Amino acid sequence: HSNISLLIGFISVNNSPWTDYSAYSYFQIVTMCDLVMILFFYIIHIFRIYRKLTCVSWPLAEFLHYLIGTILLLIASIVAASKSYNLSGLVAGATFGFLATILCVLSIWSSYKVSCITQSTSKYHA
Repeated sequence: HSNISLLIGFISVNNSPWTDYSAYSYFQIVTMCDLVMILFFYIIHIFRIYRKLTCVSWPLAEFLHYLIGTILLLIASIVAASKSYNLSGLVAGATFGFLATILCVLSIWSSYKVSCITQSTSKYHA
């Protein structure tokens, strides 16, 4: 999944000499925030917290998390790639950032598709 790509990208950038402090600190902040939010939603699903907190629209919250995180990750990856100056660790970090972006888009698409199919079939079977 995208969390493994995010982690590899973070480690690659963290262990490389930086060519631009602000670009790579932004990349690290975005990857860590995405990892923390993914962990947050995993915990909510594992412990079924969503059943107790019914005031929150969890599908919408998860969709917005993935959407905003994907956009920020795409921006961070573009900035990281443009400032890498062919240093292998920074190029690898940007590459895994782009890979995580693609995986997040696929996750959004599959979640939305499953959600829409489930809602549309339940309407006709009720």
